[in-house]
Amino acid sequence: MRTIITGGAGFLGSHLCDRFLAEGHEVVCVDNLITGRTSNLAHLRDNQRFSFIHHDICHALEIEGEVDNILHFASPASPIDYLRHPIPTLKVGSLGTHNSLGLAKFKQARFLLASTSEVYGDPEQHPQREDYWGHVNPIGVRGVYDEAKRFAEAITMAYHRFHGVNTRIVRIFNTYGERMRLDDGRVLPNLMGQALRAEPLTVYGDGSQTRSFCYVSDLVDGIYRLLLADFHEPVNLGNPNEVSILDFAQEILELTGSASELVFKPLPQDDPKVRRPDIDRARRVLGWEPKIDRHEGLSRTLKYFRARVADNA
Repeated sequence: MRTIITGGAGFLGSHLCDRFLAEGHEVVCVDNLITGRTSNLAHLRDNQRFSFIHHDICHALEIEGEVDNILHFASPASPIDYLRHPIPTLKVGSLGTHNSLGLAKFKQARFLLASTSEVYGDPEQHPQREDYWGHVNPIGVRGVYDEAKRFAEAITMAYHRFHGVNTRIVRIFNTYGERMRLDDGRVLPNLMGQALRAEPLTVYGDGSQTRSFCYVSDLVDGIYRLLLADFHEPVNLGNPNEVSILDFAQEILELTGSASELVFKPLPQDDPKVRRPDIDRARRVLGWEPKIDRHEGLSRTLKYFRARVADNA
């Protein structure tokens, strides 16, 4: 099997490269390195079934030979990144998805789109189920990511219905683990990095907003199962164990042994108040649910972040 992974140098993409190589695939990683890092792939440099192409998927990609699978994971995925790169975020969700689907159509390959829980916006339904259409501000600062992914889902379904492309859509909820960037602006690296540097921990709003955190190996397993399943509508993947940000910050303090204090700042525009996946579809269609509890996953991630903080000291 030959699998192309766009955004393969990113946090999730690099773990997917590992999984598909472990399953015996030849893996072609495509990344323009706006937010991805070659260090995430350094351990694969000598693997003869792995290759890296430095390329912006917003421009057409030519690949020689057969291709069995295309996983489109190219996109800035954290608020700090897509607010810094709003136009590239919109382009990779539209032009990048179009190019990836065109390649899948030409190669008669299976196509899997990395969508996001952000398509639900600041949800009025809780927990979020795949048949919920969302509550999104299209012209808000987060709209560049939310609407890019909503368009990506629409064009993916259009290619499936009109061209018969064998497509999949995964809606990814908050995921964490090794290879996250300390500076990516998401809540876990923010809090864990601040705790390890003995800085005050930043909590936005009053901390009552909730998130659900899924460890990366669980997510990757769900994505692999989805690719192999004969199912074309969106599937939520995430951990339904919900926690408030305030309680999560306290967990980080206890886990790290930090004496840092909490500081409260205004809630960012359109920041979701609640976020928890309904994973009944994933259980039914994929036989999947998370296995790694939050304490174990955070302990593994802490070991990685300690090394990164030490490297930057």
